[in-house]
Amino acid sequence: QVRLVESGGGSVQTGGSLRLSCAVSGLTDSRYCMGWFRQAPGNEREGVAAIYFDDSTRYAESVKGRFTISRDNVKNILYLQMNSLQPEDTAMYSCAGDEWHGLSCLDGDNLRYWGQGTQVTVSS
Repeated sequence: QVRLVESGGGSVQTGGSLRLSCAVSGLTDSRYCMGWFRQAPGNEREGVAAIYFDDSTRYAESVKGRFTISRDNVKNILYLQMNSLQPEDTAMYSCAGDEWHGLSCLDGDNLRYWGQGTQVTVSS
């Protein structure tokens, strides 16, 4: 059984930083990908960052240069380091993952396993 549990959300001021964590269990396939997604009220879900089995990464244009996705394969934790946060980054952030089938892991429709989400609020 796959389980993803996020933590690390909170409230920060503009320009601040947060690091989100996603504890992963049960995802044992050697070729998998993981991603971070966010959704603000009234907005569609947005793929923020993805990391693939070969450690390649992809980012949404809106966060390039500010966010970094990484993982600790020993602890089975996925991270999202978020710097230079802006009010428009305010959203519920969720991690997701699945076996990689050659499709973009920035598209949440391609991933089956999701965490419950953690709220990030950036105030001006």
